[in-house]
Order: sequence, then structure tokens, then C-alpha cells
Amino acid sequence: MGMAASQARFLGLTARKTNVEYEGQQINQQRTCLSNQSANYYNDMLGMSVPVPPSIDNFTKTTYSFNDGAITNTITALMADKTNPGMYKVSYLSTWEDDFAPVSAATSMVTHVNDGSYLIGATTLRKLGSIDGFTGATTPSITPPATDTDTDTDIDTDTDIDTDTDTDTDVDNPLLLTNEEIDKLKYAYINPITMENEAITKAEYESGVYDSSLTYAYLLDETKTGSEAITLCYKNNAGDWVKEDGAVTNPAVTTNEEITTTEESGITVAEQAVQMSEVEPATQPVTSEATKVYNDPHLDSLSDTQLQGLLNEEEYYLKLLKEKYGDGDWYVRYIQNSTTGDWQPYFYKASDLAGDNTVTNEKGDIISQVDCYTIGSATTTNEIKGVDAKVEKDSTGRYIAISLKDANGNYTTYSLATSTVTDQDAYDDAMNQYEYDKAKYDQTIEEINAKIQIIQAQDKNLELRLKQLDTEQDAISIEMDAVQKVIEKNTESTFKTFG
Repeated sequence: MGMAASQARFLGLTARKTNVEYEGQQINQQRTCLSNQSANYYNDMLGMSVPVPPSIDNFTKTTYSFNDGAITNTITALMADKTNPGMYKVSYLSTWEDDFAPVSAATSMVTHVNDGSYLIGATTLRKLGSIDGFTGATTPSITPPATDTDTDTDIDTDTDIDTDTDTDTDVDNPLLLTNEEIDKLKYAYINPITMENEAITKAEYESGVYDSSLTYAYLLDETKTGSEAITLCYKNNAGDWVKEDGAVTNPAVTTNEEITTTEESGITVAEQAVQMSEVEPATQPVTSEATKVYNDPHLDSLSDTQLQGLLNEEEYYLKLLKEKYGDGDWYVRYIQNSTTGDWQPYFYKASDLAGDNTVTNEKGDIISQVDCYTIGSATTTNEIKGVDAKVEKDSTGRYIAISLKDANGNYTTYSLATSTVTDQDAYDDAMNQYEYDKAKYDQTIEEINAKIQIIQAQDKNLELRLKQLDTEQDAISIEMDAVQKVIEKNTESTFKTFG
């Protein structure tokens, strides 16, 4: 029985040892897997690119520019012309300040009235380029004074003009202007935009641009005052400049009738000329008609002629607005500057007025917040490409001058200014991208480190369990050795007994 018990005990210990060895193998296999996972994570970390902050030098470049009056030109490209040695093709960006351009203004609260009109406060918006009830002003005639067709070289009456073309002004025609007097002539020109008189020079008159709106010419004697300082002049049938004979006449009528006041302004033509000569710049309204009621303080302050000039201006405003903001109708209101007295236009696009961003007040009127525009100063740019040019360099290779070829083949030379320009927006964008990439990199590193820490903790537990198994296996081996000795002793005793 003792031997059988020992053998049973030995078999049990053998099974336990086998289980311990098997569990130890499983633990080693798990530790190997964990080690592989950890190695993969480390490889991922090694394969990651560390974000590098951008250098501002990468966003800074040297630019060349030249000025042509108020226009600043910045060179954007300068390439050698391979087909023409010594020549270059230059592209540049012209920038200037446009003092008469549509610009954005503060938005306005617009009330949509049931009758289809629009109100801002108590002011009704008016359709740009249209004045209800205004039929237009008559442009003053530009016909010069009629001359006496009588071929008699003597002066017939005070209002007839001698048409003798003899250049002897001392004898035949004392009214004929000398060349010196012609050079001193001033010309009254009606500006078709402002509908106001402007004095122009002989050179401007002879350019032909102003002929369609000329009213008369005059000589100004600065040693005299009033109407005595003015001598009206015109061209006779022969095309010669002659002085007005006798009484002041109206150059806008077809007969040499004497007048004391103009039909519209209430002052003589000579007095108008005096006023023009005394004002700097020399401008005077042509007419001053009775005030008409348009229920608009700006319109009511203007004469018919000035209203016509306003409409001409608004046609130009409409053209500018459409060029910049697209086709469509526009509305306008004018606000007077309390300091200067000038009226400033404010524009509203019809499609914005009819938009969906609306609320309703207690009266049932629809109110909307609408974008507003006015005339102001804006920076304008224009790109010119592929102009033939020559360049000059200094000893360091820096460009110092450029000569541009015009359409006539002539060259104009400009000095080049050198400046260092940083694209701050691009640099800020790159820095923002770097901060994002760095945050993402740090987050990924933290995630990998957290996973590695978990693996290391698991491996630590497995290592402790493996040590426990080693200890258990040692104990089993010792016990098995003891049992084995007992079995051997029992076997030896058994054989001696039966021997």
C-alpha cells in the first residue's frame, strides 16, 4: 500500500509539473506577443515626422517697384527675352488710389412701404438716375451771335458787325482781334456734367474737345471792373475773331439784339464773365430757376439745369456700380454734410431691398437690414503683362533702373526701389498649420506611450506569474525527488523481502 501511495503521489506531482510547464509556455508566448506590439508602437513613433515651425525667411522676398506719378508699379515677373539678348519681358501690378469709386458704407434699416416704396427714416429712396416729375433742362444754345450779311465793310448799326476780313485793324476793321489779343482770349464752356460755366484756355479750345459746349469768348481787362472789364468776342462769317460792337449781346440767340439781363440768370452775359474771372476755380451756375417741390431737400435745392447735371452724374454712378457689383437697378438717397454743406450719395441695390432678411414692425411694414454703398476712396489695381523692357544693375547685381517700351517704340526709364516684403498672411497660415500638426503629433505620441504603458503593465503581471510558476515548479521537483526516493526505497525493500 505504501508503494502504491507513493506512486500515486508521484504521478500527481508529474501532472502538476506538466501543467506548470504548459502555463509557463503560454505566459512566455503572451509576453512575446506583447513585446511585438510594443516594438510596433516604437516603430510607429520612429516613423512619425516631427513638425518643424515655419521660417519667416521662406515667406519673405525682395520686390522691385517704380512710381509713375501717383501710380505705384510693383514688378511681379522679370524674364530674359531669349530671342532678343539684353531685353526682358516684364509684368507689373499698378496700384493707385481712386478717389471716386463705389465703396461699402454702414448698413441701413429699410422700411418696405405697402405702396412699393422704400424708406430710411423719413426719407424715401429714389431710383438712381430718375426724378419723378422732372422733364429735363434745356441746354443753352451754342450758336454764336449772328453777323450782318451785308457785304458793306462799313458798320451799318450799333448791332451789325463789319465782316471785312482785312487784317488792318487800324483802318478797315478796328473790331478785328490782333494775334496777341487772340492768345489772351478766355472761353466760356458749359460742362455737360455739372451744367456750369467753366473758363478754358486757348489751347483747350483749339483741342476741339470743348467746341460742342462753347458759349462765347471774352477779353478780360484786369485794370477795370464790372462789365467794363469784359469785351465779348466771337468768330464772324469769315472765321475771324472780332470784338462785340457796341452794346453787350446775348451769344445764345440768333440776332444781335441788345439785352440787359439773360432770360434765366437775371444777370448780363458780361457780368457772368466777370463773375467767372473773379472765382477760383472760375465756375458759376448757368441758371437759377424757381425752386420746385420734390419732397426731397436735396432736389428742392437745385435748379432744372442743376437737376439735369445731377442726372448726368447719376448715370455715371450707375455705370460704376454695375461695373463693380453687377447689373441691376439701384436706389439712392443724399445726406448733407453739416460742415461742408455737400450732399453725399448713398446707394442701395434693388435686389438687396427685395431680399428675404426681413422683420415686420407694429404697423405691418416690412423692415430689413440692407447693405449700403457710397462714393469714396478705394485702392485700384491693374496688372500689365509682357512689356518689353531694359534693366540696369549695380555692382552687386541688384536692379536699380528699368526702361519700358511704349506702343511707339520709345523707352521711358524709371528708378527702381528695392524693398523686402513678407507675406504675413501666408506665414500666419503656415504657423497655424504647424501648431495643428504639433498638437496632433503630441497627441499621437501620448496615445502610443499610453498603449506601451499598458503593454508593459501586462508584461509585468505575466513576469510575476512566471516567477510564481518557477517557484512552484522548483517545489514540485523537490517533492518529486523525495517521492522518487521513497518509491526506490520501497522497491528495494520489496525485492529483498521476496529474495
